[in-house]
Amino acid sequence: MVVEQYWDNPTQEVAREIQRRMQKVMQLLDLSQVPPVARESKGSDALIYLYEVLNRIELPPSEEIPGSEAMSDMAAVAVQEGELADQATTAKKAKSVSPLPTPSPKSDREEGVAKSVSWTIPHTDITLVRVAEGPQTGKFVFSADTVARAAEFYDRVRHLPYRREIPLRNYADMRPYLSMSGWLVSPRLIQGFPEWMKRSVFRQAVWKWLALGGVILVYVLALIIIRRLAVRLRRRIERWRHASRFLLPVTLLLTIRPLASFVSQQLTLTDVVAESLTLCAEALFYFALAWFVWQLPLVLTEMFISRSPRVEGESLDAHLLRFVARTLGVIAIIAIIFILSAQLGAPLFSLLAGFGVGGIAVALAAQGSIENFIGSLNLFGDKPVRVGDFCRYGEDAGPDFQRIGTVEAIGMRSTRIRGIDNTLTTIPNADFSKMHIVNYSTRSQILFLTMLSLRYETTEDQLRYVLVSLREMLVAHPRVVDEEPSVRFTGMSDSALDVEVRVDINTNDYFDFRSVREDILLRILSIVRGSGSGFAFPSQTLYYSRDSGLDKERREAAEARVREWAAAHEMPFPTFTPEQRNKRKNTLDYPPEGSPLADR
Repeated sequence: MVVEQYWDNPTQEVAREIQRRMQKVMQLLDLSQVPPVARESKGSDALIYLYEVLNRIELPPSEEIPGSEAMSDMAAVAVQEGELADQATTAKKAKSVSPLPTPSPKSDREEGVAKSVSWTIPHTDITLVRVAEGPQTGKFVFSADTVARAAEFYDRVRHLPYRREIPLRNYADMRPYLSMSGWLVSPRLIQGFPEWMKRSVFRQAVWKWLALGGVILVYVLALIIIRRLAVRLRRRIERWRHASRFLLPVTLLLTIRPLASFVSQQLTLTDVVAESLTLCAEALFYFALAWFVWQLPLVLTEMFISRSPRVEGESLDAHLLRFVARTLGVIAIIAIIFILSAQLGAPLFSLLAGFGVGGIAVALAAQGSIENFIGSLNLFGDKPVRVGDFCRYGEDAGPDFQRIGTVEAIGMRSTRIRGIDNTLTTIPNADFSKMHIVNYSTRSQILFLTMLSLRYETTEDQLRYVLVSLREMLVAHPRVVDEEPSVRFTGMSDSALDVEVRVDINTNDYFDFRSVREDILLRILSIVRGSGSGFAFPSQTLYYSRDSGLDKERREAAEARVREWAAAHEMPFPTFTPEQRNKRKNTLDYPPEGSPLADR
C-alpha cells in the first residue's frame, strides 16, 4: 500500500503518487467557491476532514445515495491504495442519530433519486449536489458549503470511534505535526522529534513553524543580496544599467511559486496557514509581474531616447514617449490586478464598478493635471518651441529679462525656461500653450535696427559722407546678409537728424548676435566721429562758454570728398552700383584685429 511505502521509505516517486491520487479523489469536491490559488490546499484539507467524518458516522444504503456508481468507482481507487474508504458503497443503514445537526432533506423524492438535484446524508449537513455544467456534468459531488464546513464537521465527531477499518487512523489529528506529502522529512523522523516540537500552534506543529520561518528568512536574505547586486551592476557597468532593473522581479517570478509549492508540500501545511502561504506567494508573483511589465516599456523607451539623435532627453517628444510607456505599464498593471483578483476569488463586476467610480473621483480631483496634459498635447502638435530654443513668451507684463529665456525642459505637466538673468521659470503647460510665444531660435537671421541722432550742425555733405561710410562698412562686414544695407536719413526730430540703420545679421544665436551688434555699433561711432559730426542730445543744452563748433578741417575734407564723387559721377545715391558694392564687399576685418577670434 502507498501509505505504508511512504511511511517506511518517503521517496519522491511515492509522494508524487499520493499527490496524484489525492488530486483524483478531490474531483468529488465542489471547489467552485474557493479561490483558484487556494483550491489545492483547501481541497486537501476538506478531503481529509470528510474522510474522518464519514468513517465515524453511519451512512444509508448505497441505493439511497444518488450517483453512487460514479462515486464508488472514485472511492474504490482510494480504498485500493489505502487513502479513502468508499463510504458510499460499504455503509449500512443508520440506526442511531449522529451528533451533527439535522436539516430537512433537499432531494425531490417524488421524482426519484436519479432526478435529485441535491441530497443530504440523513441527520447531517453533509450534502451532495449534482454538477450542472463542465466535464463532470450530471455527477454528484460534495457541495461547496460542505467543503467550507468540513473542519467544523470533524470537530463535532472527532470524539466518536471509527465504524470501519481504515489503513491510517487519526490522520487529521496528526497532520499539524506529521508530513505526509513531502519526501525530505520522513514520518518516522518526525515521530522522533521532541514533544515540544510536535506541539500544535494555530493547527501547525512548532517544527513546521521553525522550518517555515527559516525558509522565509533565507529567501529574504537572498532577495536582499540580489537587489544589492543589481544596484552595483547598475552603477558600475553601463551595459547592465537597464538590464539590472529586471534582476529582482525576474527572480521573484521564477522562484516564488515553485518555492511556496515546495514548502507547502514538504511541510504539509494545512488550513489557514497553507492558504495564506499560497495566497501570499500568488500576490508576490503578480506583484513581480506588475513590476516587470511596468519597467519594461520604460527601459525600452529610455534606451530608444538615449540612442536616437533626433530626440532630446528633456524634450516634449521624449516626455511624451515616457508618458506612453507609463500608460502601457498602467494598463498592464490594471490587467494584472484583474487577473489576480480572479485568482483570489474577487468578483469581477465589483472591481469594474470600483474602478469606474474611482476613475470618476480621480478625474474630478485631477482636473488641473488633465488640463496640463491637454496643453502638453497642444505643444506636441504645434511645436512652437523645443528644448534649447531661445524665446520670448507671454504678454507685455514686465521687463524683457522676465519674459525671455532658453527652454530647458518640456514635460507632461510643465515647461521650464532659463531666463537671461539665470533664473528658472516653471510654467504649467495649460498656461504656456495659451501664451504668445516668439521663438528666436527658428530665425535664420536676426534683425539689427538702430536709430542714429546726429546734431543739427551736420551739413548735407557731412550727412552724405556718414551715410555712404555706413553703407560701405555694412557691405564690407562679413556677418551682414543684406546685399543692399538699409541706411537712410529718415527725418528731422526736435533735436536731431535721424538716420535709420536696418540690416540682417547672419546668425540665429542671440548671444552671437549681441557680439556682432557691438562690433557694428563701435564702427558706427568711429564713422560718425570721423566725419566731424556728433550725436545729438535729447535735451536742451545751455553753453556758458564759447562754443568751438564743429571741426572745420574735417568738414571741409568730407565736403571735398562728396564733390569728388559728384565730379566723377560716382555719387552712391540712391544706392550703390553693382561695381561699387562688389568693390567694397567683405573688405572689413571681423572679428576685428586683436580679438582672440580673429585668428580662427
